[in-house]
Amino acid sequence: MALRSALLNVMAAAARKAARSLVRDFGEVEQLQVSRKGPADFVSAADLRAEKVLREELHRARPDWGLRLEESGVLRGRDDQPVWVVDPLDGTTNFLHGLPHFAISIGVESAGEPIAGVIYDPIKDELFAAEKGQGAYLHDRRLRVSARSKLSEALIATGLPHLGRGDCERTLRELAALMPEVAGVRRYGAAALDLAYVAAGRYEGFWEWDLSSWDICAGIVIVREAGGMVGSLAGGEDAAASGHILAANDKLFAPLGDLLRRTQRQAAARPG
Repeated sequence: MALRSALLNVMAAAARKAARSLVRDFGEVEQLQVSRKGPADFVSAADLRAEKVLREELHRARPDWGLRLEESGVLRGRDDQPVWVVDPLDGTTNFLHGLPHFAISIGVESAGEPIAGVIYDPIKDELFAAEKGQGAYLHDRRLRVSARSKLSEALIATGLPHLGRGDCERTLRELAALMPEVAGVRRYGAAALDLAYVAAGRYEGFWEWDLSSWDICAGIVIVREAGGMVGSLAGGEDAAASGHILAANDKLFAPLGDLLRRTQRQAAARPG
């Protein structure tokens, strides 16, 4: 990748190494040993193997840094150092059903702010990367968010509630308000890739409630460095902390956010 820093090189190398076992396991998905973490929230042997590789590679490269991992939790580093924020398999349900749409997401957070990110899709061999102030890239190609300025031309992505998780009524209200205004809505089941696709101009926007930091840390940096905007669905900018994320190109961030927040105000104003 053009102008790749030492930090992004470490992240990309770790992602590619962890991806080897994921690709092998994906080819044998029916034979994977799978256990349940909770309703519709699976963890696979492949997920754990990939996380182990990432933990070892990232700790070896920056031994003083902490790690926040989806499966293993928090491993403390020095208080004055950044933290790795890692999802070894974003799109686990896709993976376990043989759908070739999942990714490894590695973010870096410093003083609560996302400052670097790599998202790697091993099936399509697409590596999205960005570091604060250095631009965003897909391999060697500089990324830029879409230039579309009308909601009627916009393709928007989201996540949907499923068994045991999410607010179905809220999501149905938002979809009912949004669908008549946009060119299309997509739900592909991997939030990290949704954010990478906003950065690449494939979507004009993405929103979802109740995500975890490992889902979005890397994607936040990549969208911003591609010229996009990221904020919280509840208002303000701290989507990384809240997990309630809205990301869009610079022209549609405000109208998309206004439309979604209007549904919240209308629901709150209804009697009962």
